[in-house]
Amino acid sequence: MMNSVDVEDLVVVRGGTEVLHGLTFALEPSRITGLLGPSGCGKTTLMRALVGVQAGISGRVTVLGAPAGSAGLRHRVGYVTQAPAVYSDLSVGENLSYFASVLGVGGVDEVLAQVGLAERKGQVVATLSGGQQARVSLATALLGHPELLVLDEPTVGLDPVLRRDLWQVFRSLADAGTTVLVSSHVMDEANRCDRLLLMREGRFVADDSPAGLLKSTGANDVEGAFLTLALAS
Repeated sequence: MMNSVDVEDLVVVRGGTEVLHGLTFALEPSRITGLLGPSGCGKTTLMRALVGVQAGISGRVTVLGAPAGSAGLRHRVGYVTQAPAVYSDLSVGENLSYFASVLGVGGVDEVLAQVGLAERKGQVVATLSGGQQARVSLATALLGHPELLVLDEPTVGLDPVLRRDLWQVFRSLADAGTTVLVSSHVMDEANRCDRLLLMREGRFVADDSPAGLLKSTGANDVEGAFLTLALAS
């Protein structure tokens, strides 16, 4: 089975400073990979490199068999940034219809139901809560059934019930064949992932399953495992 993502010796230099230091890894289809680490460790920079919008890159980044950022990947990769990337003066439905027309796909009502916003379709985005606006962004990324879904802190600021519901969406997508990469600095979300990449200062300090990580470190939880690895590095 071909990997969804292949990265080899990825280095990113920003403002004259090297922020990612020769990362090499691959992502397999139908799995949820959690990218965890403290704020400022390089998670967002790595995600931007995968979707082809990060400058200052050297190394090789291949996504779904093509160089990251290739035009042909536009409808095959969904990307959710930390800040909602939608038009605040349009309604939820108008936003989704616009992005669907850009991609040449349908399914607006389907993705609104997936993120629990069907009843908000006619509401102007500016009048939504921050969590609801984040879900509108997620809905736009789900249009067209992307093969790779890159989610940068998608559950930040959401209540526990909504976080649970969105993780159920992520799991159903992975079970249907989508490769999901989700970043977080909330360590308790790690157990929902199939695989964990733990980052610190632009490097991976671990690449394992949640159970494997706990076993190798002897920690009781992922946060403890991360601290153990961080202190040892």
